[in-house]
Amino acid sequence: MNPIPLKKRNKITRMKVKMNIKYLLVFFGLIHINTALAQLSPMGNMYFYNQYLGNPAMAGASGDINLNLLYRKQFNEIPNAPTYQVFTGEYAFSEKAALGLNVDLSKSGLVNHHRIMATYAYHLPVSALGKLHFGLSAGLTKDFVNREDITAENYDPAVSRFNDRGYRLDGDFGAAYTDEKLNLQATLLNLNNVLNTDPNFITGINYATFFTSASYKILAGNDFSVEPKVVYRGIKGMDNIVEGGLGLSYQQKFSLFGLYHSTKNATVGMGVKYEQFKLSAIYSIGPSAIRSFTGGDFEIGLGVLLGKKKQ
Repeated sequence: MNPIPLKKRNKITRMKVKMNIKYLLVFFGLIHINTALAQLSPMGNMYFYNQYLGNPAMAGASGDINLNLLYRKQFNEIPNAPTYQVFTGEYAFSEKAALGLNVDLSKSGLVNHHRIMATYAYHLPVSALGKLHFGLSAGLTKDFVNREDITAENYDPAVSRFNDRGYRLDGDFGAAYTDEKLNLQATLLNLNNVLNTDPNFITGINYATFFTSASYKILAGNDFSVEPKVVYRGIKGMDNIVEGGLGLSYQQKFSLFGLYHSTKNATVGMGVKYEQFKLSAIYSIGPSAIRSFTGGDFEIGLGVLLGKKKQ
């Protein structure tokens, strides 16, 4: 067999290097897009239907046992589009204390994101109807690439370094004040990123830093209520996001809400409650900065609320 000429071998080597560089750029681009999508458009249930998603202080505030399963996917079928699977469970074991569990199993392209948080919340009465709420979530989070999903050259040092980070400690801290009408909340999110000092930390940008909200429920007779709400969220390395809208409720059995975001998109949703069961359906138009990557997200939630309603 004739050996390959040196000039041709060098050309083949250069082609392989270019292919590896192209692959790495696509790989890190997917990570960046995945993170931006997740932070610009969080789960829509957190605004009105499942506030524990955005604030650990709200664990156990809605009932003795509150279980929810949420699923979100891009409305249009794009290969390897992001999917989100989230489970939350809350157990109020006394009038003042509660435990929570938040499991997030998300995927976008090659990147898998797993986050498992356990929560302790304390609800302190400060008046006949008013309560101060405090909550701390702590657990593990991991971003990794499943090598079986890679159709290009399977072994790559960048993938190995990314996966070798393994699980890391993470947490959130939240506080809130609620009464029959007023709801004020503030949360510090992704405490591991806040405390991390490694300049090479790959998720050092585009993560949520804080969440704040204020709403006031206006009663319209015995059956209807209107709840204006304003939200202000922080994203590392990006402009903070302002959101505002209305929630409408009829006999606490049927509800609608709409929110407009400063990222020039909107979220609309509806919820139905039958006895102890809950169903929600939410549609979010993609933020303008990434609308070319997504036609929006559709989210569905199933839940069961057992025990008495908390104030």
